[in-house]
Amino acid sequence: MADTTLSESTKTKIIPGNYLLSFILVTFLFALWGFANDITNPMVAAFKNILLISNFESSLVQFAFYGGYCVMAIPAALFIKRFTYKSGILLGLTLYATGCLLFIPSGIIMQFWAFLLSYFILTCGLSFLETSANPYILAMGSEETSTRRLNFAQSFNPMGSIMGMFVAGQLILANLDKTDEAGRRVLRETAAEKFAEIQQHDLGVIIGPYTVLGLVVLVALIIFAIAKLPKTKGEDDNKLNIGATFGRLFHNAKYLEGVVAQAFYVGAQIMCWTFIIQYGVNELGMEKATAQSYNIIAMIIFVSSRFICTFLLKFFSPGGLLMNLAIGGFLLVGGTIFIKGMVGLYCLMGVSACMSLMFPTIYGIALKGLGDDAKLGAAGLIMAIGGGCLMPPMQAAIMDMNAFNLGFMTLSSVRVSFVLPLICFVVIAIFGFRTSNVHGHTN
Repeated sequence: MADTTLSESTKTKIIPGNYLLSFILVTFLFALWGFANDITNPMVAAFKNILLISNFESSLVQFAFYGGYCVMAIPAALFIKRFTYKSGILLGLTLYATGCLLFIPSGIIMQFWAFLLSYFILTCGLSFLETSANPYILAMGSEETSTRRLNFAQSFNPMGSIMGMFVAGQLILANLDKTDEAGRRVLRETAAEKFAEIQQHDLGVIIGPYTVLGLVVLVALIIFAIAKLPKTKGEDDNKLNIGATFGRLFHNAKYLEGVVAQAFYVGAQIMCWTFIIQYGVNELGMEKATAQSYNIIAMIIFVSSRFICTFLLKFFSPGGLLMNLAIGGFLLVGGTIFIKGMVGLYCLMGVSACMSLMFPTIYGIALKGLGDDAKLGAAGLIMAIGGGCLMPPMQAAIMDMNAFNLGFMTLSSVRVSFVLPLICFVVIAIFGFRTSNVHGHTN
């Protein structure tokens, strides 16, 4: 029994020895879904140009992608509660690989709905992975070090994100046909065959990396199927007890506020990273691939800040640090809105430094002290990723509007649209404040 549950002698270790191999394997998953997230964000701009659709229509990529998280979170949690974390990981990898490989028939029929369906299935898999991996990491040791442990594991998520951004920028966006949107519209009316040829080429450029990703995920599936992952304390209890568990969760103010804060955080993250390309293209006249390179720099800032902030958690409370970072994010987004030119872009990139700590910290604060209820509690926090499904289309709809005259100055619709992440950081700052000052005894 000593090798399958937490022993007294390991309570002070961030990662107990009996969980080390499992921790390494599961941490790899954080990079794997980070890659999927950030190879997908730039596809909003890509599909807009390839299919000649509006900003709002192209943002449905994010609606389908993050919708999978929202729809599948509770079923995933129930599945994991009934079976094991390993079972959830295996099913998640299966759905992930299936969604990636469905890009092949989607490209053959050249229908946008087919790509959206592929994204949805892919992220149903990611929902299983995140619902399994996050609470599993939290349970791999003492509760007092759980937030630090999850922050450390989450530090490898942006490494996958950087790879996804690089592939999106250098292997996809840079290799798309250079005909701009206006030129494509002319071709569609005057040379339909040429237009279809360009479309087929561009969709083929997109399909290739997703196909390779699907094959990589299949290899990961085989590795996890073979690996022996130790069970954590309480994992043998597979009784659902749904009513009692949800009753306790709905009466836990800290948990509910954490779900709300997480929804606004994910919305802010996806909006800032998805539309940095539109900001660079529309405000600064950049090529899409060039704008994506600034997104990669923003992610490098994110990674660096994640390690720094994880270290700072040794000296500052999670809630207090979260509040201050949210205030910083608010100020930088304000700079993106009101300051023209490259300075505005630099502000948008700097937001990543403030966002680096937020997801795992909110997650850890919300689940701390829940015990076995954390399995279903995790579902609410994964459902909160649905914030990334609703808010980007709202921002895109603002981008499709005309410029805004404020009386003292005129702002482009692209810049005004960033008022949505501005609001998100206000909500996160309030949660951080309440965590330190109202829920301080459970922080």
